[in-house]
Amino acid sequence: MTAVPPTRRELTEVLREIAWTVHRRAPERAGVGPLPTTEIALLKQVISTPGATVGQLAEALGLRQPNASAAIRLLADKGLVTKEPSPDDRRIVRIVPTELGSSEHAEIADAWVRPLEDAIASLSEEQQQALEDAAEALMALHTALRPAEQ
Repeated sequence: MTAVPPTRRELTEVLREIAWTVHRRAPERAGVGPLPTTEIALLKQVISTPGATVGQLAEALGLRQPNASAAIRLLADKGLVTKEPSPDDRRIVRIVPTELGSSEHAEIADAWVRPLEDAIASLSEEQQQALEDAAEALMALHTALRPAEQ
């Protein structure tokens, strides 16, 4: 008997559940301690766009600027980012990752990736191949969900 493919609704629900499961596993890193989701997202964005302003970071993540400013302040206090004046306009502050911030981001990414890799490895070869075949479509879906200005 052939398996019935999931409906689009079932697919979106399982993607949401996978995202939520991964999200709940936010790693606590030794040395820095737990980082709230907003700080993790901002650290990732700072690493992706070093030298962005707080306003640009907030816009990219759909955050209110005061919330982004508070989170950046916490990241700076932990030594994960620094605030540098723009060489063109000293009134503009650019946010850049520190070496510790880049290292911490890599450790967090690894802590999230490892359980996914282990889970994928536990699947049948056919299921693993199906996920690999869907990778391009999943990346396109991710791009479609992100704001155009990023």
